[in-house]
Amino acid sequence: MEQPRRPPEYILEVFADPTSIKDVVQGILHTIFFHRYFPSLRPSTIEVLDLTLPFVADPELQTLIDTRVYQLVRQLSSTTSPNSSVRGQIAVQFFEKRRRKAGGLGWFTGGTKTEEEICWEIWRLEVTLATPKTETERTKVSKAMEMTLQKTALKIVAIVNQNKDHIPPITTSEMNPFPYQINLNPRIEGWAKTIGMY
Repeated sequence: MEQPRRPPEYILEVFADPTSIKDVVQGILHTIFFHRYFPSLRPSTIEVLDLTLPFVADPELQTLIDTRVYQLVRQLSSTTSPNSSVRGQIAVQFFEKRRRKAGGLGWFTGGTKTEEEICWEIWRLEVTLATPKTETERTKVSKAMEMTLQKTALKIVAIVNQNKDHIPPITTSEMNPFPYQINLNPRIEGWAKTIGMY
């Protein structure tokens, strides 16, 4: 039996303070979806920290992004850390639907065909929430936020322009041919999961 190919995984890092974290994370998620959401879109933009980012004006997607960002912000806000910064993660996964024959006794099950979702790309957004205590720290955090947001947006553009060969062909007439998931603090795959560290 053929082993499934591991999907490419892209890791992005963002840095924000409590007043900007919601906008920064939403801006990055919309930038990812702008480049990987294949239904026809009317181009829209949003301003985040004086940077213009693409925006996907799809109510269902907007609701999911808003919900996950709210959950992340709530989680990070409730976590305390002595060094005044805490971390969280959001993962975006894109899937393709493939038909497969039901396993086992085909004659007994009637040889029914089912669909399975195969992940073809993962984006991990590692979010650091900084809570500056002084005016000097606030200035440093503000500059760091702007710099990491711009760097992350440019990294997304570079990745999507360079890495296209793994995107499956569109084989359906559905509005969105590739289902997606947005998960908060996803489990880590690999040896750490195997030995039960996470």
